[in-house]
Amino acid sequence: MRSKLVAVLSLSLLLTGCAANPSLFAVPGIAAFVLRDRPSEPIEIAENGTGPGSIVSAETMPNLPWSVTRSGLNAARVVYRSVGDVEVSGSMFTPTGDAPDGGWPVISFGHGTTGIDEACGPSLSSDLLGVAPLVAGYTAAGFAIAITDYEGLGHPGVHPYLDNIAAGYNMIDAVRALGHVFPNVSNRWVAFGGSQGGGAAWAANEQAGYAPELEMLGSASLAPGANMAGLVDKAQRGTLTADQAPLLQWVLESLSRKLPGLDLDLYRSGNVAADWDALSACTPDGASARGEAAKRIGPTDLAPKTEDAAGLLRYFLDEMSVPQQGATAPMLVVYGDADTYIDAAWTDEAVRRACALGDTVAIDRQPGKGHGDVDGTAVNHWIGERFAGEPAVDDCK
Repeated sequence: MRSKLVAVLSLSLLLTGCAANPSLFAVPGIAAFVLRDRPSEPIEIAENGTGPGSIVSAETMPNLPWSVTRSGLNAARVVYRSVGDVEVSGSMFTPTGDAPDGGWPVISFGHGTTGIDEACGPSLSSDLLGVAPLVAGYTAAGFAIAITDYEGLGHPGVHPYLDNIAAGYNMIDAVRALGHVFPNVSNRWVAFGGSQGGGAAWAANEQAGYAPELEMLGSASLAPGANMAGLVDKAQRGTLTADQAPLLQWVLESLSRKLPGLDLDLYRSGNVAADWDALSACTPDGASARGEAAKRIGPTDLAPKTEDAAGLLRYFLDEMSVPQQGATAPMLVVYGDADTYIDAAWTDEAVRRACALGDTVAIDRQPGKGHGDVDGTAVNHWIGERFAGEPAVDDCK
């Protein structure tokens, strides 16, 4: 059973190009939105309730690309409730046909950075902002998949950018929502994500006890934004990379939307202050302006102006980081030592802390690899092993 499961998963994903899908590592830039043009239809939900994971609305997804639908799948765009009664949008998929005993095994997927505005939710795009091939691969391999947009993306609200804790809860409640829309799914699940989603999947593993009715089997995190507090020190020193500076700008804008009392002028100077609105954009209309504004960011344009301001920003980033507590299930962490978005030393330290907490962690630190080119082929095999009940490798020992 184990060998068959792993082989089917790996082969199907390789054939659909999902072994190292670039969409996993989406980073601050402008997403290529492909909006729907055929009308959707509402989906009736038989059993729902009002708690976390309950459905606010559900509708069909008639504009998915043929490359996804050709093998047959069930699809729904949903708005569901998450922790704190926040409404979150996302997309849900299951294979067609008869589910295995116990239901389709579930993967909750955390996407990489797409932006911080409502328009930046993958479920609003017919190709899910590049994640569609991954959906095709997993459903063809016999898996149900839940893809949260994260709160504030795809549905009104404030997106807490790089807040692993909030995004982790969104991933867990997406699994609950999946079960309300498509009841033939299992309660056994794995969290998987890249970049922003890598940190979210890690947090979902730590917080899995929040949903005791679900059985978390593990989390796979590629190039995870585990703890980004190091951005503060680099901003103060003027050593942010060209990739990190626009990322920090989105962090600050996101925090200011969540905390209206935050004085952004303590964190922005020079060209960043002048170009703030252009840098905050995420849609195609602002692509050129944001790209040009990013090129103009000076070395200290994002440096906190006081030590108190630096300490406050560092505090917020620490509060959004992982690890915060021991994980519920085994973890796989894949990252490169040449990442220009997330310093490898930051991930090294997060992994070290996870090991100190007693977590079971398979560590794949890849020499010479950056943010979007890490080799994620081991993820498919690792996920298959979790569902097959194989013992997990522990590189902490």
